[in-house]
Amino acid sequence: MNNNTLPKTERLCSKLLIDKMFVGGTSRSFSVFPLRVVFVEVEKQAAPASILISVPKKRFKRAVKRNYVKRQIREGYRLNKHPLFEALQAKEYSLAISFIYLSDQFVTTQEIEAKIKTLLSRIIEKTA
Repeated sequence: MNNNTLPKTERLCSKLLIDKMFVGGTSRSFSVFPLRVVFVEVEKQAAPASILISVPKKRFKRAVKRNYVKRQIREGYRLNKHPLFEALQAKEYSLAISFIYLSDQFVTTQEIEAKIKTLLSRIIEKTA
């Protein structure tokens, strides 16, 4: 099986976890423009990290454009998640991570991928 996939277990679907991430004071966040990441430690799950991607309707009115940006973020994460997974598995740690798109302009896929690499390395630092 190819390890560069993004299975259902790595997608954040739990309403309770999402609420905990954005309401409770236990989550941590930081930004690397055009992305903001919010993450919170959760009890052990099937996957070391599960993600949520949000592109606000305020930024892009048309769903086609929002879905395009989500696809770019998902692809950048999918290709660069392995160092994060290795670090989390070494610490027996699980995270729920949310990526929020902040810009109202399109950004190239290469730029988004570079920003995601930066975000993931900073998450590894902060969980250490």
